Amino acid sequence: MIAFIQNLNANEASQVLSNLLSDNPDLTKKAYEIAKKVATDLDVDAIMDEVFCELDNLDLDDLNGRAGRTRYGYVEPSDAAWEIFEEALNPFIDEMKKNQQRKLPSAAKAYCIGIIKGLRKYEETSSSDFKEWVTDAPGDFVYSVIGDWKEGNPSDDDIAEVMIVAEGDDQE
Repeated sequence: MIAFIQNLNANEASQVLSNLLSDNPDLTKKAYEIAKKVATDLDVDAIMDEVFCELDNLDLDDLNGRAGRTRYGYVEPSDAAWEIFEEALNPFIDEMKKNQQRKLPSAAKAYCIGIIKGLRKYEETSSSDFKEWVTDAPGDFVYSVIGDWKEGNPSDDDIAEVMIVAEGDDQE
């Protein structure tokens, strides 16, 4: 029985949970607490590594498919590279914003810091050929991510902590 449940896809599992909660309203509070714990139990270094890997896996084939002549005109390679870079970051930024909407400031901050660290790691250690097309992007996106995160009205202490990470002064 357990193996069957564990092998459900996300949509099926969601349906099972919805049905279970509608049939057993007393489980709603417990499900909420578990969901909140799962959503806030984040590893900043794991987020950093995911961001880094996503960016580091961008390659010139991605760029060549978008740059140059198109039926709509000419696309500058540097413009296409920045667009691809931003698209790679968007899922992480979206997750940060989703945590803000959920009123989970610590999870949003963890995502913000993880993204910043991933950008810095890419900037400092990536040997990807793609990186040559977006040399300023990591630094620029650090402050763009912080701007997006600040829209969630974080505390002054959280802002100070994130700025220390952004400026590379964290002592980890």
